[in-house]
Amino acid sequence: MTAVATMVEPGAVTSEPESPAYTIDELAALARVPSRTIRFYQSRGALMAPEIRGRVAFYGRAHVERLELIAKLQDRGLRIDAIRDLVASIDRGEVDLAEWLGVESEVQASWSNDQPRTVSEDELYDMAGARRHGLIGELVRAKIVDRHGDTYFVRSPALLAVAMKLEAAGIDLETASEASALVRKHMARVAQDLVDFFVKRAERGGLDVADAGALFQALRPTGIEAVRVIFGREMERALRKLLESGKLAKLPKRRRKR
Repeated sequence: MTAVATMVEPGAVTSEPESPAYTIDELAALARVPSRTIRFYQSRGALMAPEIRGRVAFYGRAHVERLELIAKLQDRGLRIDAIRDLVASIDRGEVDLAEWLGVESEVQASWSNDQPRTVSEDELYDMAGARRHGLIGELVRAKIVDRHGDTYFVRSPALLAVAMKLEAAGIDLETASEASALVRKHMARVAQDLVDFFVKRAERGGLDVADAGALFQALRPTGIEAVRVIFGREMERALRKLLESGKLAKLPKRRRKR
């Protein structure tokens, strides 16, 4: 650390010591961030400029704290431009960091309670609820499971369970997987459209986001229930239409796997 020299008269009352001053290399070592990364953060406006003394740039404790905050926000998935905008709002007093972190935790909270898992072969059979010749190969080909040596990566344990239930009802795993991809494609569009819709409503003052954390907490269960009800009703309508068309009776029959 570079010391800041001061002259004190004998017997004089000293004030609080000046804040520490670091060169960029000292800051990099202290914060464990490469010097080039510090310069990048400055160029993007996420890190405040240093104090220039002569030809040397000096950084203080505030820079150390800002680098720590940037690292935490990056761990939460924010890009540097989003971090720049967020810290600017914090510096202007428009956003309270603790409150924002609480809201962010609500946003990041799982809606599905379905997390990927890496399992052994026996664990995979247990999750599938079945043990038959060729099952694992079919799961891999259907991209429901990824094989990594002696272990298996299950992208969605919940969708694996759904696929196995559908297979028991006569729907093969490949069809179940493609149906899942179709639903995911359309639901991704619906989810993004809904987020865009709520943002626009909030910008126009039609949505109160004073307590955004509580809003997201309430939206999670009600949103899932709304999707269940709407999807269920639309499936009823589509299947009724299929039945009335007479196509169902003409579909080919085949024996189920045992």
